[in-house]
Amino acid sequence: MSIVEDIGAQVRAAAEELPLAQLAAALEKFGQATERLRWVRQESANPMGVPELSAATEHAETAGYALRVAQEQLSAYLAAIGLAADGAPAPKATDRRPKHDAPRGEVAPPAPGAGPDRDEQPAVRRWWAVRVAELTGGREGAPDEPDERVEDSRELLRRVVTGIRAGDRDRLHRELRRAHADVGLGLAAIAPPMLRGLAGELLGHPPRADDLGRLRRELDGRVRDLLPGLPPPVLDTLLTRVCRMPPPRRGADQEQPHAADPAVTAGVVTGVLLDRLGRDLPRDTDDREPSRG
Repeated sequence: MSIVEDIGAQVRAAAEELPLAQLAAALEKFGQATERLRWVRQESANPMGVPELSAATEHAETAGYALRVAQEQLSAYLAAIGLAADGAPAPKATDRRPKHDAPRGEVAPPAPGAGPDRDEQPAVRRWWAVRVAELTGGREGAPDEPDERVEDSRELLRRVVTGIRAGDRDRLHRELRRAHADVGLGLAAIAPPMLRGLAGELLGHPPRADDLGRLRRELDGRVRDLLPGLPPPVLDTLLTRVCRMPPPRRGADQEQPHAADPAVTAGVVTGVLLDRLGRDLPRDTDDREPSRG
């Protein structure tokens, strides 16, 4: 076994050990617990662990997004060193993974004077950009190069907030669309912890279950204007968690939300709340750990 094959075997083993199945089982248990508490709370105003359960579900779902991104990046690394996921040499002729959604720094700049690869697909579909276009009601358009200056999710959130506060929808859509997929997904981790505090400032007290209707009235119209393609359950789920309520029931015919939906929604709702409050994103957001409250 060569050194490359040995490294490939270790990477595959690491990918297989990612606890995706255990996390799915935990989310299923959280769902069962939520349903039971929903039934019990029909006769009681006592929260009985609902805030803690909602926060745990939120953190578990965020962890799921992070694990899926890690799994994709490990598969991309195997392809980069010439191995497929099963250990066989990767067929170069069919390796056409979108550069836009590759991990940052993986795509080397072209050599001076070198033209584009004649075999490269010029309009390859990029799942993050495609989904952003669907959510924003725009067209995917010609493939853009990702903005390498946006190195982390906090910088992307700052740009999202700036676009919303400036009333520039095109700028907002462009910033989201040009982000790397892993940067965009990170919005689902950094924005939700801020939302409860911002909603509390808007309401004048920490959000409660009976504030859900008001938050919907305050935010729904502007969010729909910015994200006309957003499925309604995504915003409802986010707002119920802000109010520390169990998420709404998902019907048997409803699909699991797209991985990009909660991330984009969390970033946009953060911007809308800051705009309603007349504030910019705090500078110390870049340096502090998100609140777990």
